Amino acid sequence: RAFRADAPKPTGLGMLVLPDYGGPGHFYTELGLRCAEAGLDSLVIDYYGRSAAPPPREPSTFEHLDHAHRTTWRDLRADALGATAYLRRQQGATTLFSVGFCFGGRESFLLGADDGLDMAGVIGFYGWPVGPFLNDMPAPVDAVDRLRAPVLAIFGGADENIPASDVETFRAALASAAIESRVVTYDGAPHSFFDRTHERHREAADEAWSEVRAFVEAQAREVFPAW
Repeated sequence: RAFRADAPKPTGLGMLVLPDYGGPGHFYTELGLRCAEAGLDSLVIDYYGRSAAPPPREPSTFEHLDHAHRTTWRDLRADALGATAYLRRQQGATTLFSVGFCFGGRESFLLGADDGLDMAGVIGFYGWPVGPFLNDMPAPVDAVDRLRAPVLAIFGGADENIPASDVETFRAALASAAIESRVVTYDGAPHSFFDRTHERHREAADEAWSEVRAFVEAQAREVFPAW
């Protein structure tokens, strides 16, 4: 399953939106619409289409962690393959990006290392870069030698879940592999500052969105519309 948002005018650009492990709630469908308004045909992936009832799901009662543990990297990759094929075949998108958050941020990094997807760029907000996390999804730091897409990695300096040492390990691995990348950390910003606590961290969130815009524009300079 996915939520689809079409650009008013085709540009050849597409965006996969990969939610955190809570799944495709209101914030992410709004983000899909925001990307579409900017000229990118968008799909917001629902990781739990195999195990849960269709959205909308009540956040206070939906056992998202249980469903996250049931996912597999094989199925997540299959969904990404299906989504990119759909955007290319049905929407005519030729230049594809992904943006993910937490669980989805980790996945977004990995999509840049997948030859079957041919991503133009991958963006991850506070995606776990090292070690195991919830399922059998590989650690992005272990995939840097296979990366083919440029990477934008965004973290919060006050993230209690992802220590600065893990961020630096990822940064060093990207540099060592000579991957085109930008790693940005916002001092004082916690985990999920962009999606869950935007109002309390508006300055960091607005700056991060500017980073996303600049990254996408740099990778698609010839066809990218005005934001």
